[in-house]
Amino acid sequence: MIFLDSGFRAWGYALGRVIGVAALGLVVGWAIGHPWWGLTGALALAALLQWHHLHRLEDWLRNRNRKTPPDAGGLWGEVISQVARLHRRKQFHKQRMLALFRELRRSSATMPDGVVVLNVAHEILWFNRKAGELLGLRRKTDFGIPLASLLRLPEFARYLARGEFSSALRLQPRIGEAFWLEFQGMPYGEGQLVLLVRDVTRQAQLETMRKDFVANASHELRSPLTVIAGYLETLSGEPDLPADLRPPVLEMRRQSERMTAIITDLLELSRLEASDEQVAGAEIDVTALLALLARDLKTRDGKRHEVEVRVESGDRLRGDEGLLHSAFWNLVDNASKYTPAGGRITLRWWVDEDGGHLSVADTGPGIPAEHLPRLTERFYRVDAGRARDAGGSGLGLAIVRHVLQRHGGELSIRSEEGQGSVFTCHLPASRLVRQAVALPGESGYAPTDRA
Repeated sequence: MIFLDSGFRAWGYALGRVIGVAALGLVVGWAIGHPWWGLTGALALAALLQWHHLHRLEDWLRNRNRKTPPDAGGLWGEVISQVARLHRRKQFHKQRMLALFRELRRSSATMPDGVVVLNVAHEILWFNRKAGELLGLRRKTDFGIPLASLLRLPEFARYLARGEFSSALRLQPRIGEAFWLEFQGMPYGEGQLVLLVRDVTRQAQLETMRKDFVANASHELRSPLTVIAGYLETLSGEPDLPADLRPPVLEMRRQSERMTAIITDLLELSRLEASDEQVAGAEIDVTALLALLARDLKTRDGKRHEVEVRVESGDRLRGDEGLLHSAFWNLVDNASKYTPAGGRITLRWWVDEDGGHLSVADTGPGIPAEHLPRLTERFYRVDAGRARDAGGSGLGLAIVRHVLQRHGGELSIRSEEGQGSVFTCHLPASRLVRQAVALPGESGYAPTDRA
């Protein structure tokens, strides 16, 4: 209201001055006998004064960072005052933004990780000092250039093009050097991207050492354990074995078999981790594979569980049959171990627009929600005592995860306590080998089969 009142006063003052000048011009003109000439001259002088104020305002606006605002009264003074106030406010916010930006640059320069900001076209908008060191970027000259064209790494280009940044990308930027970088994208704004870059050479070396140690140790333990298991098997079958020694010998034999299973799983896991390359493989008849898994489970467990096979598509898979059989059998074996007698195990295969899906569902006790994210970790068990009694190695789901990764797929787990569990292998559509739809009874398998 104060600004509004002052504006009205300024306009009233300006109008009063115009009327006063016009009246003075008329009086002077009347005195000399030409009133209209006097009025015209007075109005011309008033216009010249306004032009002078306008010129001073334009000159100050052009050089406002070096000059002070001109001193004027009336309406021009009000306009200059408003413009000066807006200019001071703009300068304040500009200085504040510059201070924040300098603080951001100083703080980012101390970060141990590289930070690169990319626009929608994945062109470089900004990067900190660490990113320049890790990626060999140069300030100013590399701004506005697509990052993928500077790095020239096909895997990194696919990572940006795919737009899926839930997981990090680890790769070697220079072939032949033991130098590893990890990229993690974080989208923000309208398609922009913050890319974190970390030097993970040390972690990669430690991971390689760990894998080599596990593989070598497992390989070295396999031979002596085979000898021990052989002697224990011979002793357990010896008719002259004293009765008080038979239970310990049988228990040692059971534990040696469990250790053999653990070593076998470790060797298989080490072999899977040795390479991240996608397998090509050949066509796999999923229907026959599920029938084989159900038959093997029935042979081993007898009538302890009801086994149901549901095949909803005749499409086949392209992959490594040995690896996929191992992965699927681990899921079936887990369901058998944790499903009580009389429960049901369901093997299902179906296809949709996302690809092929194979699930193993059971009616076991279920898994608490807090354990689900860690189930595929090595040796992770929800109930260690129960898993040990069941003879599990704690490596089965880790093997499943690696097998699916080698086929471009992933594992999802859905479970509730008291409601059973469903483990689903999702495989991409590129792995499917489409088959013509057959009428029931013509395809050689039943859509639903119970064992």
